[in-house]
Amino acid sequence: MDTEAELTRRGHSAPGTGEGRPRSAFRGSVRSFARWGLRALPSWRGAAVLGVLCAAFLLLLSNFVVQPFLIPSKSMEPTLQVGDRVLVNKLAYRFGDQPQRGDVVVFDGTGSFVQEPPVGNPVAGLVRGAASALGIGEPSETDFVKRVVGVGGDDVVCCGADGRLKVNGVPVDERYLYPGDTASKVPFRIVVPLGTLWVMGDHRSQSRDSRDHLGEPGGGMVPVEKVIGRADWIGWPVSRWGATGPRGGGTAGGGHG
Repeated sequence: MDTEAELTRRGHSAPGTGEGRPRSAFRGSVRSFARWGLRALPSWRGAAVLGVLCAAFLLLLSNFVVQPFLIPSKSMEPTLQVGDRVLVNKLAYRFGDQPQRGDVVVFDGTGSFVQEPPVGNPVAGLVRGAASALGIGEPSETDFVKRVVGVGGDDVVCCGADGRLKVNGVPVDERYLYPGDTASKVPFRIVVPLGTLWVMGDHRSQSRDSRDHLGEPGGGMVPVEKVIGRADWIGWPVSRWGATGPRGGGTAGGGHG
């Protein structure tokens, strides 16, 4: 009888044991999921930290060495086209070198092309500035890209009977001009003050440049210290990879002087 009772108790206990297994497995699954989540969380944090570090590195690189710059207009065609992203060499003039005739430069036009900086939301300005520095957003409203035509001390004249621009009395070989454009439809003669630049776009009929600011404070001259860097390379699109081309702008029979 004792044996039968023992067997009976075991028989009754078996279903209870069986019913308990799924609950135990469920609790085990929850614990396993929690452990997986705890293990996975640091990897997400690591990815976020890595992303922040990469962004910080790119911002430092763009601030001090090379900055991508989105071309927003037709003013530098055919050399640079709308949507191109040029890589601006910020070390080009940092160690004593000066901008030369024919260089394509990016500069801050505050005080020359823009008399007063635009006023806006400071937070939006920071976001826009960061996007611009990474080359994924429109450039600042005060940043411009043009070609250096005259440097300090140059006598720049346009245009003579031959329709050509002259620097110090010598015609300039402007092979970079947009096809069909003239050197300038607006006649002018200026002497570039020391420490400043006279700049123009390659697509003269589509460019607002030094010519448009002759009657304003500064006379359209860009101070050398306002130059951000030299646009040496096209980084995007892939089909246009390469240097921005020979500097051009050399005077007939001479170099860039």
